[in-house]
Amino acid sequence: MGKIFYTERDIEDMARRGEKTLVVSDNVVLTDLAYESARRLHVNLAQPHDNPPAAPVRPYLNQASSPSAAPAALPPSPRVNAIKERVRGAVKARLGNQVEDALIDRIIERVAADLGLR
Repeated sequence: MGKIFYTERDIEDMARRGEKTLVVSDNVVLTDLAYESARRLHVNLAQPHDNPPAAPVRPYLNQASSPSAAPAALPPSPRVNAIKERVRGAVKARLGNQVEDALIDRIIERVAADLGLR
């Protein structure tokens, strides 16, 4: 039997339908954004045994920062905005319309945050 892949959109659809649990077995693979969506939407990722999911969880991508530790939101500096626009332009030049703009923006924002660019 082949593997079943879940994306962010699949998890959002599940939550919208009121499904709050997904059994993650060896045949189930979730994308990184699917893991984040499950956490954000409170979808429980249950494992039938002590087996880890088929795709490894990368905690450095999926860490939830505690609200008390979050710094006050500051407007991005013009330098950071310029960097983000250059990256966005390079990705669009390379991939064209193969990837949704919202996904590109989300990835750029996540990488910028991970790098401490504010």
